[in-house]
Amino acid sequence: MSDYEFYRVEKKPPAAWVRLNRPAKKNAMNPPAWKETLPIFRDLDQDPEIRCVILAAEGDCFSVGIDLVEMSAAIPEIAEKNQMGGVKWRLLEKIDRLQAALTCIEQCRKPVIAAIHGHCLGAGLDMVTACDIRLCSQDAVFALKEAAVGFVADVGVLQRLPLIVGQGLTRELAFSARTIDAARAREILLVNDVLEDRQALHQRAEALAAEIAANAPLAVQASKAVLNYGVGKSVDEGLRYVAALSTTILPSEDLFEAFTAFMEKRAPRFVGR
Repeated sequence: MSDYEFYRVEKKPPAAWVRLNRPAKKNAMNPPAWKETLPIFRDLDQDPEIRCVILAAEGDCFSVGIDLVEMSAAIPEIAEKNQMGGVKWRLLEKIDRLQAALTCIEQCRKPVIAAIHGHCLGAGLDMVTACDIRLCSQDAVFALKEAAVGFVADVGVLQRLPLIVGQGLTRELAFSARTIDAARAREILLVNDVLEDRQALHQRAEALAAEIAANAPLAVQASKAVLNYGVGKSVDEGLRYVAALSTTILPSEDLFEAFTAFMEKRAPRFVGR
């Protein structure tokens, strides 16, 4: 088990758990929350024993969003009275870093399952939209709160959420800052499933991770790469990309193992080669 300042990482091959771990502050995302995702997901991406990642949280909620006090101190440019070019240039660089802190989840080759309970607000919602699959418990609530506190959501949710729930619902959530419950989140396909409680949620996430991990790693990871590439592309562009990618992973040891296992009437034992 690895401990970071904001996160707790536990590797239980073939899955890894990444838990937001600032429960006393309801997992409000302070500077370490934005710095530590990069090394965490780089390590998980490169670990051959890890085939799936579960993103969850300690305490009574997933996250209430950005820690305004600590992040304001870390980004003093926001309050700078002399808003000249140099100040703006530094602010742009810091926003780029915040965006990268969530994009690394999306770019991790291993599928990432978000297991959400309690409040998932603002930056918390930003984070889970960068995941591949979202599950939640019945007590989960979601909101894009940025408009209610005077700024635009600028680290990815306005780009990713429309791909999940569509433009109209994204605009409604962004403009109104309205909170929705788990049932509504499931209705609009923000989450794949709603579980009775946190224990059932984690069991479901772990079972899904095991189901994913049982498949050929190269095929799963290539599927994620194809799906990520296809965002904003034409069907023809996507087809050309998947054709090129397919030639890079075929044939593989796992493909031959699948054939052998079928002939021997047993479950395949994939090794990711």
